[in-house]
Amino acid sequence: MMTQVPRRPWTQRWHVKPIGWTVLMVGLLIASSRMTGVDVAMFFGNLGQFTELLVRMSQPAWDYLPVILNPLYETIQMAILGTTIGAVFAVPFAVLAASNLVHNRWLRGGIRLILDLVRTLPDLLLAAIFVAIFGIGSTAGVVTLAIFSFGMVSKLFYEVIETIDMGPLEAMESVGANPLVIIWYAVLPQILNQFVSYFLYTLEINVRASTVLGYLGAGGIGVFLQRSLNEFNYSQTAVIILATLVVVMVIDGISNHLRRVLL
Repeated sequence: MMTQVPRRPWTQRWHVKPIGWTVLMVGLLIASSRMTGVDVAMFFGNLGQFTELLVRMSQPAWDYLPVILNPLYETIQMAILGTTIGAVFAVPFAVLAASNLVHNRWLRGGIRLILDLVRTLPDLLLAAIFVAIFGIGSTAGVVTLAIFSFGMVSKLFYEVIETIDMGPLEAMESVGANPLVIIWYAVLPQILNQFVSYFLYTLEINVRASTVLGYLGAGGIGVFLQRSLNEFNYSQTAVIILATLVVVMVIDGISNHLRRVLL
């Protein structure tokens, strides 16, 4: 006896839903470009200038590399210091924002409101404010990166805390352990590998961000990047970009290695 193949509805046979969503997304893109005044024709018409820049950057001025080594080292120091300070302060705030650890919704809501406010402030705005407060130099950059790291790591961290196994916590609570001991022995061991991964990911972002903060006088290699672009010396710009790329690749390699070791 032959089995009858189920008859698919016409919406599946003609792929109505995928086509409809595609048409909707294309329509939204077209409408958004018109509302924002984006000139797509100008974009494609100026691709030749982009190609010209790539050609001018294809011959890096390697003799400029010794000049940027110290600023690049300063950029790495800024990123490490800012990320570390922000991550250290993010740990207690993340614990207080986790719904499975803090059952007082008013306290938890207030902490999350503070974290949302911190993440709302753009890093360029923070850099401009702290340059005005501390003056031109790496101090403004470190404080900016610390606040940015605090907002980012705390968000990722409390989301990880909310996914932990509650069994060890309940066992320690049953024997009368205090909250600090529970967090130290039952919470942190479960999230240590994710915390290290998020820390290194934030460090990688901060290395790139610190090059942009240099435009506002926040120190690091960004000052030299701005200078090379203002002078239209794209061969020097290429060296700066390649040096930053190497640093980011090294951090990514360290992150992957530590992730394999911890897992």
